[in-house]
Amino acid sequence: MSDAAGRIDALISSFPLFEGQARETLRDLTAIAEIKRFARGQLLFLDGDPGNGFYVLASGRVKIFKLSPDGKEQILHVFGPGEPFGEATAFEGIPFPASAEALQESEAVFFHRDRFVALIRKDPTLALTMLAVLSRRLKKFTVMIEHLSLRDVPGRLAAYLLLLRERQGGANELDLDLRKGLLASLLGTIPETLSRILARMSSHGLIHVDGSRITILDGDRMEALADGTERLG
Repeated sequence: MSDAAGRIDALISSFPLFEGQARETLRDLTAIAEIKRFARGQLLFLDGDPGNGFYVLASGRVKIFKLSPDGKEQILHVFGPGEPFGEATAFEGIPFPASAEALQESEAVFFHRDRFVALIRKDPTLALTMLAVLSRRLKKFTVMIEHLSLRDVPGRLAAYLLLLRERQGGANELDLDLRKGLLASLLGTIPETLSRILARMSSHGLIHVDGSRITILDGDRMEALADGTERLG
C-alpha cells in the first residue's frame, strides 16, 4: 500500500460513518477514495451542481449554505472533522441541494458516486451499517432544526452552546468554533443581536464570556432555555 493509500485508509478507519465495517470493506473504500484539499474561501460545490459524490471532512471546517434570490446567505450547517456531507447525492443521484465553502484550509476524503454505488452493490452490508450511523445523525439534525425553527434566538444559542459542549468532550469551558458573524447567520440573526444576547446571558449568570472562550456556569438553566421551558428575561 502506498503512503497516500495508507493515509486514506487510516482516515477512513477513523470516520464514525464507517464504524463497524469489516477490514476488507475498509480496504475497498480506500481503493475508491481520494483526498481533496481546499483553501479558505474555496467553493467545494454550488447549489444545483451535479451530485457526483460525497465528502467526509478530515480537517478544517466547511459551511453548507443557501442564497436567497436577493443574495442573502443562510448557513444551514457547519461541518467539522469526521463529518460527512453531500451523501444524499450518492444514494439518489440528485444535484447538490445547497452550496459548500471551506471556512479554513480543509482536507476531505471524496467518494465518487458511481464507484461508491458499485461498491454497495458488491457489499450491501456497507449500506446497512451506514444507514444506522446516518439515522442517528438525522435524529440529531431533527432536534437541531426544531431548535432553530421553534425557539427564540436565546434558545437557539443555548442549544448551540450545549451541542458545542457535547462536541468538545463535555467540559463547560468552550472554545467558540465560529466567528460571531457566521454563528449569527447559522442561528438566523445578526451579529449585533447575538452580542446582546451573549451579554444578557452573562449578566444573568448563565455563562462567562472571554473573547472566543465561553464558560457555561448554569447548565440546567441553559438546557431549560434550549428546550423552551424557560425564557431569557
